[in-house]
Amino acid sequence: MKFLHLMGEYTLFMNKVFSKPEKWKMYRQNILNEMINLGVSSLPIVAIISFFMGAVITIQTASNTGGGIIPLYTVGFAVRESVILEFSPTIVALILVGKIGSSISSQLGTMRVTEQIDAIEIMGINSASFLVQPKIIALVLLNPILITLSIFLCIAGGFIAGVGTGAITPYDYEYGIQYDFEPFDYAYSMIKSVVFGFIITSVPAYFGYHVKGGSVEVARASTVAVVQSSIVILIVNFVLTQLLLL
Repeated sequence: MKFLHLMGEYTLFMNKVFSKPEKWKMYRQNILNEMINLGVSSLPIVAIISFFMGAVITIQTASNTGGGIIPLYTVGFAVRESVILEFSPTIVALILVGKIGSSISSQLGTMRVTEQIDAIEIMGINSASFLVQPKIIALVLLNPILITLSIFLCIAGGFIAGVGTGAITPYDYEYGIQYDFEPFDYAYSMIKSVVFGFIITSVPAYFGYHVKGGSVEVARASTVAVVQSSIVILIVNFVLTQLLLL
């Protein structure tokens, strides 16, 4: 029953968030600001984690394909498939939940307990739409770009680590990266990145917007938002994999 209650409240909240804005010009500026706050500020952590994860995946795969039975180009093939299909869209989404999701929940929760949201409502502005809609649109637009960058850096990190340690030759790695490539794999990754971008912003926004109490409740809501968002991402990831790949 609690789950159904949460789903009902979340659906009503989304309906309020995506109601028609009062002034499109103001929303466009807010979307640009949120693209900088949420997306551009996340570039460093996405870049660092992607580069080193690509390096680790390459070395681990190479160490398990030794002995000369399995061709070396399999390493590049395995890195490409794991990065495009799973690591970059899903693992990066879980990392962004911790960074962006907690920030959104804390920001809205603080605005709620300090009555700033009530003040916006008194001015006749739809506070849910004004505060949350730009965040969702900004990350839904930017997340595919972040994931594309993550894929590129993972493969680059794998190349530098694999070739640098002598685990694989440049030719074998490049051949494996290109071997039997299906363009739909990249489309699948982009579909997941759009859906996850929506979850990363909308679920924490729901918990932050509905905080009741003081600073302790804001901190608690931020923690709950990260946990719940992560669970939703994992469930949706399973469903999308079933629907799109099988």
